[in-house]
Amino acid sequence: MPLDNKTKVLVERTDSILYYAESDLSKDHGAGWIGGNAPDFFDDQDDLIHEGNQKYVFYLTLVHPFKPESMISIFIPEDYEEYLVNNMYPNCSIKVIEHPISTESTKEMFTNPGLIKHIISDGALSNDKKSIDQSFLIKVGGNPRLIQNEDYYFTKLREESFSFLFQVDEDGYPETLVQHDYNYPFGFGSLYIFAVIGATEIQHPVAGFWQFS
Repeated sequence: MPLDNKTKVLVERTDSILYYAESDLSKDHGAGWIGGNAPDFFDDQDDLIHEGNQKYVFYLTLVHPFKPESMISIFIPEDYEEYLVNNMYPNCSIKVIEHPISTESTKEMFTNPGLIKHIISDGALSNDKKSIDQSFLIKVGGNPRLIQNEDYYFTKLREESFSFLFQVDEDGYPETLVQHDYNYPFGFGSLYIFAVIGATEIQHPVAGFWQFS
């Protein structure tokens, strides 16, 4: 991603990058995938993901839009009540992990039975004001499209110098993504990822909060 685009997306926030879910698995992995198996980087990482009796499932992985040698993977607790209660930083139960580029594992140790694997399309630059009225799976940069516009969601994040990096919006799910008889993981809501965004580096991506209406 050219430097001027990074400035417009993460500093000026006049633009954003939009991604979509595609069911055509004959394509390459695009910018990542949602559902399916976790990246093979996690094949021997049970202790990194699971916490005691709390088991986690894989949600999605995205090639880092500004660090093409890295991916950002997201895991959610199997127990919905766990992350419903712990839904806001610094106590958000959603795990966000940056790691080297990896292919999809052949192992189903973290696979979410409620999601049908879809490819995440390559990102497309968009005017941020226009993106507010568009459907998307992932929106990087610009300003977050909030479901509940309450300042307390941001208080602790701002104190620790975190800024909005991207959101995953369930409004952008295709009908083919969620298995029959399963619920949307975030209640037809949106998950917001933050990071420490400096002049030269983007560090420490975390789950800031998630919301639903």
